Amino acid sequence: MRKRILVVDDEPSIVELVSYNLKGEGYDVLKAYSAKEALELIEKEMVDLFIIDIMLPDMDGKELCRIIRERGNTRDKPIIFLTAKSSEFDRVVGFEIGGDDYVTKPFSIRELLARIKAIFRRIGYKSKKAVEEKKKNIIRAQDLEIDPDKYEIKVRGKSINLTSLEFDLLRFLAENEGKVFSRAELLSKVWNDDYGLDPRKIDVHIRRLRMKIEENPSSPQYIITIRGRGYKFRDPAKNSSNSP
Repeated sequence: MRKRILVVDDEPSIVELVSYNLKGEGYDVLKAYSAKEALELIEKEMVDLFIIDIMLPDMDGKELCRIIRERGNTRDKPIIFLTAKSSEFDRVVGFEIGGDDYVTKPFSIRELLARIKAIFRRIGYKSKKAVEEKKKNIIRAQDLEIDPDKYEIKVRGKSINLTSLEFDLLRFLAENEGKVFSRAELLSKVWNDDYGLDPRKIDVHIRRLRMKIEENPSSPQYIITIRGRGYKFRDPAKNSSNSP
């Protein structure tokens, strides 16, 4: 089935350029020139991936992202931001509110297409793994419970709402408990991203995960930083000392 992508940007030339190239790659394309149009479209159309300009005329693209993340039918759909803001702060904010990736204007169409393909490869790999692990046992680490079958996370008995990417990252680390992964390795294994790797995206997603699952994010029990090397998952029931 052809993937459907919604392009949201108030600049018609950019929408047409992106749409033309997406169609050339075999994607179905929906177009919106404002957040209002985008929200109306997703009420009646299924979307597999969003490309959203941060600077929209009627609503900040980050706010649109927040709404998409709150809706049941779009909660786990990947979002790529188009942004003229290239500072690290703006990139970090984009990730923290639920964006999966970003491309800075002016951008290369080739780079954008590569990032879209990397996201769909990750999703495809995740779907394949889900079928293979249908009967896989629940992963438990003290107060944390990961159910790969139901795609659910519970911490201290409470269900936690994670994005698809956050779930994949946490499950990968938990399944490889005790093993240290560099940022580049996590990008390759979880994102399936072999183009334009940006190690900083890992730090932001780890910080988001800690805010959701750790009782004290500044002194994490589950996702541990190994300075100069990367991150690992550690069961506090088996380890007594933590590194933030």
